[in-house]
Amino acid sequence: MSLTWWATAAFGLEGQVRREIEALGFSAQAESGGVRFSGTAQDAFLANLWLRTADRVLLLMAEGKVTTYEELFQLVRSIAWEKYLPRDAAFPVAAQCARSQLMSPRDCQAITKKAMVERLKATYRTEWFQETGATYQVRVLLHNDVARICLDSSGEALNRRGYRTWTGEAPLRETLAAALVNLSPWRSGLPLYDPCCGTGTLLVEAAYLMANRAPGLSRSFAMESWRMLDASAARALREQAQSQHRLEDIQGIAGSDIDPDALNLCKKHIKQASISNRITVTQQDVYSLPALQPGTVILTNPPYGERMGDRRQAERLYQRLYELHTATPDSRLCVFTAHAGFERVVGKKAARKRRLYNGRLECGFLIY
Repeated sequence: MSLTWWATAAFGLEGQVRREIEALGFSAQAESGGVRFSGTAQDAFLANLWLRTADRVLLLMAEGKVTTYEELFQLVRSIAWEKYLPRDAAFPVAAQCARSQLMSPRDCQAITKKAMVERLKATYRTEWFQETGATYQVRVLLHNDVARICLDSSGEALNRRGYRTWTGEAPLRETLAAALVNLSPWRSGLPLYDPCCGTGTLLVEAAYLMANRAPGLSRSFAMESWRMLDASAARALREQAQSQHRLEDIQGIAGSDIDPDALNLCKKHIKQASISNRITVTQQDVYSLPALQPGTVILTNPPYGERMGDRRQAERLYQRLYELHTATPDSRLCVFTAHAGFERVVGKKAARKRRLYNGRLECGFLIY
């Protein structure tokens, strides 16, 4: 049965998610906040397994304009929940509201839950649902008075690959790191170096891409407990992804950082990502780094310097990064930063620049 799915994406990454979905063989349409595609439950499992830059894969149950709680109630009640949820299903509700007349997530959750119960009562002939079975997380997404009612097939967000146990002071989500790797000029065959590697997220995501490793290979998804998904088909897709993983293809990826605690975490994350001995990381002050191998792509997420004292240190670091780039023949410098004055600090306009967000923090991705 073909269903409509909604792969959510951070602002600015919708196009990347669309290209990833199309590469899996599906037609896709990018919209603000996500990408719409059609497919079976098995197709959605494949998307969960392979999407690198999407946040979640949601089953779109209904959508429509709602400006009152009664309209929201009727929209939710019109959905044939009984076709998807068994009698013992747990169906918690979460809501997000933006730029809409209905701006109370708590009220939207309560109305949605009430409408679902009213619909399911008619089918299962009960006044009370124990909710002891598989979880079907309901998500209500309200934006510009348009409500999308969805079931979350992913469970934990897709950035939770399973290899990262601690994020450090300036976390870079795995999905965003994968997007930066994709947006950079780096491709297999070129050396990649991160001189501010921190806990190693950029390095691991580049290695996963180089090795053709499905980012969801080591984790489970909520939909694996849904009755609509053929467990044997899902198992076969996971085994196929495992067979396509080419660990031996990882080469030329390295990084350094001055912080020994961050490096210890970096090495731990590399080990937990099952790519030990494939990435070289060393404790090194960026100011003492020699010129790198010709043709290196320098990809990094340096400190942003949000406090005044840190800001001066960060700006000196930016100048050093640019010096490292100019000292390395045929190199490319790719910097992700929230510092709006990066180009002024280094005295050079970027060849390419793109606006992205690290959480709610507006950042620029600059390529020299």
